Amino acid sequence: MGVLNALPNEYRGWLDELDPATREVFEQLDAAYKPSGFVWPQPSFADTPVGRLAQGWGDAQWRAMALWTQMRVRMVWSEVDSFAPYCTVLDTVPITIARRKLGWTAKELDLLWRTALTPPARAEHFEDLYRIPVSAAKRLSTAEREPLLEHMRQVHRDLDGNEYAAKWTAKRVLDGLLAEHPTEDPTDAVRSLVPGHDDFALLVHEEYGESLGRASLLPLLGHWITAASARPSAKWLKQATSLLTPDAVAVAREVLGRIPAYREKAERRRHDDYEWTVVTYLHERTAVLLRGMIWTCELIDEPWVTPLLGDVAVTTGTGIGGSGANARSELLANAAIGVLDRRGGLEVVAQLSRVRAKVRKKTILAGVARTLDAVAVQTGLSPEQLLERTVPAFGLGSDGTRTEHGLRMSIDGVVDFVDPSGKVRKTIPKAVREEHRELLAELKATAKELKKALPAERFRIERTLAVERLWPWHEVCEFYLDHPVTGQFGRSLIWEILQGPAGLPVRVDGAWELSNPAGRRIRPSPDTRVRLWHPISHSMDEVRTWRDHLIEAGLRQPFKQAFREIYLLTPAEEQTRDHSRRFTDHLLRYGQAKALLTGRGWTGMSLGHWGWEYGSDQAEATKELPGGLTAHWGFHLDEESAERDHVGTVSICVSGDLRFTDDRGSTIPLAQVAPLTLSEVLRDADLAVGVTSTGLDPEGGGEYWQSYGFGDLTETAQVRRDALSRLLPRLAITDRCTLAGRFLRVRGDLRTYKIHLGSGNILMEPNDAYLCIVPRGSGDQLFLPFEENGGMLSTILSKAFLLAADTAITDPSITHQLRN
Repeated sequence: MGVLNALPNEYRGWLDELDPATREVFEQLDAAYKPSGFVWPQPSFADTPVGRLAQGWGDAQWRAMALWTQMRVRMVWSEVDSFAPYCTVLDTVPITIARRKLGWTAKELDLLWRTALTPPARAEHFEDLYRIPVSAAKRLSTAEREPLLEHMRQVHRDLDGNEYAAKWTAKRVLDGLLAEHPTEDPTDAVRSLVPGHDDFALLVHEEYGESLGRASLLPLLGHWITAASARPSAKWLKQATSLLTPDAVAVAREVLGRIPAYREKAERRRHDDYEWTVVTYLHERTAVLLRGMIWTCELIDEPWVTPLLGDVAVTTGTGIGGSGANARSELLANAAIGVLDRRGGLEVVAQLSRVRAKVRKKTILAGVARTLDAVAVQTGLSPEQLLERTVPAFGLGSDGTRTEHGLRMSIDGVVDFVDPSGKVRKTIPKAVREEHRELLAELKATAKELKKALPAERFRIERTLAVERLWPWHEVCEFYLDHPVTGQFGRSLIWEILQGPAGLPVRVDGAWELSNPAGRRIRPSPDTRVRLWHPISHSMDEVRTWRDHLIEAGLRQPFKQAFREIYLLTPAEEQTRDHSRRFTDHLLRYGQAKALLTGRGWTGMSLGHWGWEYGSDQAEATKELPGGLTAHWGFHLDEESAERDHVGTVSICVSGDLRFTDDRGSTIPLAQVAPLTLSEVLRDADLAVGVTSTGLDPEGGGEYWQSYGFGDLTETAQVRRDALSRLLPRLAITDRCTLAGRFLRVRGDLRTYKIHLGSGNILMEPNDAYLCIVPRGSGDQLFLPFEENGGMLSTILSKAFLLAADTAITDPSITHQLRN
């Protein structure tokens, strides 16, 4: 059937408008066209029957073919004659016609656009109906386009809200054309150029639509949305420069400044009986707009640019929920890093350090590494030297504070007030807030940046502990002891002279020395090589001495150093030779384990129910190590996983074997792995199990829960026991506590309790009845010799204090268990 005899009744009025010559072309095309269904490879237009027919045709016949094509496409989508909803041969026709410059009459244009109005429901995934009308309108002047505006806006409304159509080239062009015809509301143009397919686009409409829609900014907005390549061309930047105004700079700064606080949105969708979750961060159109704004930052010489680009890179470079080996928007993260790269200079290094500490997407980190290498070449320093030399001081003095007009900013990022008597007050007086409004705003902004820098610095320094980096002593003094930020960490760490003594830094007569637990000091010469002390290289007696000293001195380290766990090769691992089963067969909370390992530099841990036949039930986390080695840790889903998760998001995974490969990808014996490297990798594994195991669930049950919750102690738990043995004599409840094997035994007035040192689970004597206490809030209210951030040691101590005074417990969920 052809268009002339099979066009649906609701459209047949179009045929009455055709002149005889056009109808003759329709008859020829109807005779030549044969629906093909799906054909691969797709033939070129010239190789189709319609293409061969059109050879030698003039513009009038091509315009007739365009109208025929529009009506034929509607027939396909309306399932006339039971045609397949997609025809490969027909797909070549609109594309070919759209490329031609045809001399349309006003009457033909009107009919052409009417054929695109109110499309059939199934047309929402196909662009073919709009290619020809949009390409014809694009070649018209704004005045020539006026008679078509009503049709163009109707098509725009038909497609508005269609997230698939928003990506079409035809839709992008239509959006741009309508923006050239302003309405009374300037926001209409912005809504056209930036479709509202995510919450950030809606934010742009609502809060910046009026500004961006003004005549002075709209051309730049139209330019921003063309940022479709991986990096800006010289031509693109030249045009951006010509359009950039102070108002545009201010708007770009505000819009990009909203990205760090913006988060993804999850919503449930349903089709028939199938329901699924869709997580949306940024639609492609919104991301391209923001990339254009980021590129423009390359042209702006203002102090706020580099920190803002760092914020954008960290936020968009981290995964959904702020962690993981994926990125919220790799497009934007790479754009921000690219601009930092092209800006260059030492000021970008601190921001790159933040990205390196938080982001785990390999392609993004590769961009960071390239940028650091480039700056290193410029300065003649290594990337690590760059990082330590560019840590901002944030205006802090040697005591870690900055005070002006009574306003004080501390190293912990707190801004408070010091009154004339020297007393610190959390509440800043109203008169001071008003008189020094600008200073207060500047201190708060600086404190915000400081809080971002601190974890990045701690992460960076701990990494050096694991790779045995060496420094000349004068660099340690300059960059790790005297620095107001890094010094907060470096001054509480143990440093050792290569093949010599170790000590904590102490300042004597204006110079730094190293003091050991016995109080003996040594002043290294400026060029003496030193490194961070690691317990794996020292005897247990020396390690015990340092641990006792930290407790007695009340010195808290930024991460475990003296109390760091050591993992030596075991007889079982000597037997398995090339793999370790030390942390195999643990049931871990998948999302938490993935986030923790990702934060420690592991990648590739991706499990799902989407295709077990393709291996989605198995994954291998990997971590690149010094010396060209790579650690591999396997994970898989258990047989009950799909039913447990209702084939949704994976909740629990099972840990597997751990092995190492060399730079050729060959598995190597564990005995050939450097002891420090082996120990640090196994420490990561122990940490993942110790934090994410389902055996930690206070309301759990089952064989694994029982074996993990009350079984033998891991190395981490052994170190925890060692720390407790030193802390207990200093506690107010020391007379009620004793260490007994795997447990901390606490004597209350109602019962005696045994808290497992690995899981924190509790048994009550005399019958070992289980006591369930769900932790609420925490910890670190007591002195600990290392920062634990509310970890298991804090949890155990808080439970011990609670149970030692069990008669004072009022929580009915606990008292009910105590008295039964």
